[in-house]
Amino acid sequence: MRVYIPTTLPGLAEAHKAGEVGPAPVDAYAVTPALREWYVSDDIEELEYAALTRAAQASLRQLALQPEAPRRRVVVVVEVADSAVSYDPSRSLDPAGLGEVRLSAAVPMTRTAAVHADADDAEPDVAAAAGALGAADAGDDDAQFVVDGVEDHELLWYATQEIPGLIG
Repeated sequence: MRVYIPTTLPGLAEAHKAGEVGPAPVDAYAVTPALREWYVSDDIEELEYAALTRAAQASLRQLALQPEAPRRRVVVVVEVADSAVSYDPSRSLDPAGLGEVRLSAAVPMTRTAAVHADADDAEPDVAAAAGALGAADAGDDDAQFVVDGVEDHELLWYATQEIPGLIG
């Protein structure tokens, strides 16, 4: 199963150094039955993009809690056995829980298929969005507009051998 793990550049550097993403349990995103039902598509690429987007949103939340981290969203894409992934079907009606999964063990970096990250030019918008999250969560429409604006930046794709340069 393809799973999307939200993180930050310091988190990616730590995982690279440790040789694994963890410790367990690891919260992530994937194409779950609830995500399929919500997205109403059978196109696996569209569904995986939706899961990637959910992971990017979770990465933004991590950035809001780590003011020292570079303002770039990061998602590690891994391939794991279906048995390593669990999800809560009772959250299927909760839009906030769409695509959420939990990995029962740390994931070796050798299972990494790719990394997605913002380009340098996205940093001002990512910083603004991370700073506006609290107000957006409290219902501020202007802050929500700032948070939603970060979605205008597509995450770039990096091969696993490019990780050292990305975290460098």
